Amino acid sequence: MTPEELSAAISACLSQAVAAGEIAVEVPDTVRVERPKSREHGDWSTNIALQLGKKASMAPRDFAAMLVRRLSEVEGIGGVEIAGPGFLNITLDTAAAGELARTIVEAGENFGHNQALTGHVVNMEFVSANPTGPLHIGHTRWAALGDAIARVLRASGAQVTSEYYINDAGNQMNVFARSVYNRMHGLPVPDGGYPGEYIKELADIVLREAPQLAEQDEKTALPTLRELAYTAQLADIKSTLADFGVNFDVFFSESALHDGGAVADAVARLRAQGHIFDLEGAVWLRTTDFGDDKDRVLIRANGEPTYFAADAAYYLSKKDRGFSEKIYLLGADHHGYVNRLKAIAACAGDDKDKNIEVLIGQLISVNGAKLSKRAGNIIELRDLINWIGADALRYSLARYPADSPIALDPEQLKKNTNDNPVFYVQYAHARSFGASANAQAKGVTRASFDASLLTDPSENELLAVLGQFPSVVAGAAQSREPHRIARYLEQVAGAYHSWYAATRVTPLGDEPVQEVHHTRLWLNDATTQVLANGLSLLGVSAPERM
Repeated sequence: MTPEELSAAISACLSQAVAAGEIAVEVPDTVRVERPKSREHGDWSTNIALQLGKKASMAPRDFAAMLVRRLSEVEGIGGVEIAGPGFLNITLDTAAAGELARTIVEAGENFGHNQALTGHVVNMEFVSANPTGPLHIGHTRWAALGDAIARVLRASGAQVTSEYYINDAGNQMNVFARSVYNRMHGLPVPDGGYPGEYIKELADIVLREAPQLAEQDEKTALPTLRELAYTAQLADIKSTLADFGVNFDVFFSESALHDGGAVADAVARLRAQGHIFDLEGAVWLRTTDFGDDKDRVLIRANGEPTYFAADAAYYLSKKDRGFSEKIYLLGADHHGYVNRLKAIAACAGDDKDKNIEVLIGQLISVNGAKLSKRAGNIIELRDLINWIGADALRYSLARYPADSPIALDPEQLKKNTNDNPVFYVQYAHARSFGASANAQAKGVTRASFDASLLTDPSENELLAVLGQFPSVVAGAAQSREPHRIARYLEQVAGAYHSWYAATRVTPLGDEPVQEVHHTRLWLNDATTQVLANGLSLLGVSAPERM
């Protein structure tokens, strides 16, 4: 019996009591069950009697006693006790608890998936680095965390589109192109230009594609050069992300907003909503009506649109594409964007508390990291991947809440010891995978299963932890906190290692294979599956050997 099945059983008992006239309350959609702090108090506990007792005009303990009578008749529940002012401590019978192992194995990759966010249509934008240089350490956290959030949302039933906003408009692209042109001709970096060996690499790529540019003056060469260098740099960004296990559904071009008239259209639409005013020749959006600290200019007095105008057009594009929920993942220096983005949503007629969510991530540092030889003044993501490894980097970045600063120790992350969290979890997967292979080589199979044989205390503990996985995934999705999954996987690994030390899947020496060994193989493989599923949600591999 899973926690979800137990929750449903409690809800059914409440509904039966209402139908029988024993109580008069509104039965909640879900009843929360959780693990008691002490296993002596049972497998699961619920405070539903405390929640509903007063609403039913009953003392919580009397309400609990009514539930005890009904729950005691539910198949799979071994016992129910009332504790304190009305808590219910529930113990499953051995067979019902053990049946979870078969449920997990048969569900396979789908175990942990839930419907908590079914019906939610989400656009999630993250990373969105300027296409004027390689990805660096500042983009690393959102690449790992954003992708993990998207995976967790999908596992909870949401329809998610991950999106990368390419800032390919504005003067920065001209400066970028002039930097490549100057390097191509042996000239100094232009004022405010981009240094680094990657500019030389881009110049070489451009010349291979269009050798005639070497003979052209800057004004003639720049349009073609800018496009070719931009394409090559964006390809490098996509390649680095792929090496990091991050693949976006959409790469959305800012310049397309300008070229397609979306910015002008956004201004017209917002004016029709009544939130635009004109002052000193400029066009303004009255964002202070919705919590911003000042009103924002959309069109300057010289007729040029601001970056904010593109932000507004981009938001409306997301809305027009059918995304009822828009999640923005921004860096630590973007706190000022929260209210202005929410104000855009409100000016567009959306609910700024429901239709848009802005997450701000804190900075990370990596001990001993060196500036990139290619980029000259940054620490490249590609270098971090080569140095630390994509798995260790992704797991470590997803292991902490977004709003907490992180200092990573690469030497620690490369250790094959239990105090390295990613190794600890991956080793548990490899160990369980190997245990299954060894057992099957000795004639232990999953041909039979008797859940009542899983009586060792370590088995009860492991089953209880495994059963929490769907609710952990749902909670991580609703809170946008994939670190909950990482910490949970470490609990699974600990429970598995304890079980592995206390019991045997494979008989010793010449001992015959018994029914308990076949049954334990199911539990072993259930653990393998949960670890693999959880690591997948973090974008981390589940190795078969280590």
